[in-house]
Amino acid sequence: MKTNSNSYTIIYSVVIVVIVAFLLAFVSQVLKPTQDANVALDTQKQILNALNLRNLDNETVAAKYKEVVKAEREVDGQKYYECELNGQKKTVYAVKGMGLWGGINGFVAVDADNNTIYGVYFNHEGETAGLGAEIKDNVKWQERFQGKKIHKDGETGIALGVKKDAPANDPNNVDAVTGATLTSNGVDQMLKEGLAKFIK
Repeated sequence: MKTNSNSYTIIYSVVIVVIVAFLLAFVSQVLKPTQDANVALDTQKQILNALNLRNLDNETVAAKYKEVVKAEREVDGQKYYECELNGQKKTVYAVKGMGLWGGINGFVAVDADNNTIYGVYFNHEGETAGLGAEIKDNVKWQERFQGKKIHKDGETGIALGVKKDAPANDPNNVDAVTGATLTSNGVDQMLKEGLAKFIK
């Protein structure tokens, strides 16, 4: 076959594509168990972050998770975790929503009264660094949720949320992230819709 012919170019390209596709599939299969283990470990770390157990190394995370999380359950496709921390029962709810540039998600830890927030952890797929990404990076902002109430007194709806210029003593709302209105609105909607699946 002539190396400068069109048929040679086409056949050569097809062979290269097939070889590369095979190699990628093989590597993906070989690395899948490691990738799955890393995803599971990251999820465990996020759940512990919501329980205010932060900055743990990987070995400590796995052991602490087994110690704290007593059961994993599911409602309408959303997971929640029954936990015990220092002799006190906590429930951690997984929530998902949309931010400015993509998906956002988080875990909300609630006291035994199923109303008082013990801690939260939020994550994102691609929010702007220094703005929307603050929902993940700013621990002090996440700490503002501690002690907030899911419900308003005498009401059953989800009142917990993020509100622009919410005062620190607001029992249900946390002040929005400065310069990230759309991401903050996404967190607010995620909390209201996500928690409504669990808390009737």
